Amino acid sequence: MTNATKLLLTLFLMTLLTATGLSVPALAQPSDGDIRARIEAIPGMRVLGERPAVPGQVVLDLTYRQPTDHRHPDQGSFDQRLTLVHKSTQRPMVLYSSGYDLGPSPNRSTEPTQLLDANQITTEQRFFGTSRPEDPDWSKLTIWQAAGDHHRLITALKRIYRGAWISTGGSKGGMTAVYHRRFYPRDVAGTVAYSAPNNVDDRDDTAFDARLEEVGTAECRAAIKSAQRDALIRREAMTGRYARWAEGEKRTFQTIGSVDRAFELAVLRLPMMFWMHQPTGGCGSIPATTATDDALYAWVAKVTQLPVYTDQTLDAFTPYFYQLGTQLGYVQFAAPHLDGLLRYPGIQETRSYVPRDIPLRFQPSAMADIDRWVRDHGSSLMFINGENDIALAEHFSLGSGTYDSYLFNVPDANHHVSITGLSPNDAEQAATALRRWACQGV
Repeated sequence: MTNATKLLLTLFLMTLLTATGLSVPALAQPSDGDIRARIEAIPGMRVLGERPAVPGQVVLDLTYRQPTDHRHPDQGSFDQRLTLVHKSTQRPMVLYSSGYDLGPSPNRSTEPTQLLDANQITTEQRFFGTSRPEDPDWSKLTIWQAAGDHHRLITALKRIYRGAWISTGGSKGGMTAVYHRRFYPRDVAGTVAYSAPNNVDDRDDTAFDARLEEVGTAECRAAIKSAQRDALIRREAMTGRYARWAEGEKRTFQTIGSVDRAFELAVLRLPMMFWMHQPTGGCGSIPATTATDDALYAWVAKVTQLPVYTDQTLDAFTPYFYQLGTQLGYVQFAAPHLDGLLRYPGIQETRSYVPRDIPLRFQPSAMADIDRWVRDHGSSLMFINGENDIALAEHFSLGSGTYDSYLFNVPDANHHVSITGLSPNDAEQAATALRRWACQGV
């Protein structure tokens, strides 16, 4: 579906929903007073600055003081970074988190924000970016503590934004939105989670292995396996290029252990990364066995994002891998086609990504609890998944106790999905539900 088609579909949905009476009231232009002053008046909130914005919007960079431990709020705190896109206190509010730091464009509007013509508050996840205590106690990086951050923030901002709230996020951000709903189900009127994995049993990865044998065509799957084997057969040539790149960029491999270990780990993760991020037609880019070393290396580097495995990148993602190793879980792929070419048993463990001075103790009950809540008590949840996304081999499912919730698949899509990418009937149903949720409390 082209961008133009998606735009036309979005406009069609908005027109249709308005005609059926399910739209949020048209954007009014009441005087909200000095929104900056009202935000600054919230205890613990600080305005760092104001960004240039289109007419009718105010964009503020903020921090909000959060307790390091919500059970013991007197025992330390940190400033959580936020970005507010304000349109009107009469509009709905969308709470968005990527599950990581704020990123390069924290004021970009999410799809729910655009469909609802809403305000948006973008949050940086605790312990990511600068949103961490000076001497972080890693045991306080849990899904419950992060949900407490969102709950406090919503409670504070509802003094100003009294309309309906919608939460959203993609991938880890979608997971974050669902976890928040588990612990504070009434904070928002609805949640849209894009490409949100649900690894209920971290000991069993057979669903991922099975999915890798089903996705795409047999020819494409065989080509990927061949490229993996070829990369390890030519290991010396590949790691030599990797090492020279790292030296030139002043990158190191102390956490994973060596350039050779990092390259093997990248090759093992290659099929998942390919199906998560490669566009339709990406199978045609897979190098043949006759490809030069340079061509093979360039393709592997691009697909696996080789800079990820260096200390300098891992440092920013340590909170992510810590969460994988303590609560979220992570996949370890079986690779019988690579027998005789692998050197490092256990290299796929999350311990490989986290400095050894940070303890990891996995809590197997955490994700099982979330899954039970979604199936037995979840309400006003929307899951949008890509048909070809390996990360969604284990995904959230609706149960007998789930109420007013939806599970949609975007045809022939990867990890990057949208409501407008759905079939027209599904897109209409999704947008209708979102608008209805946003009318609650308006």
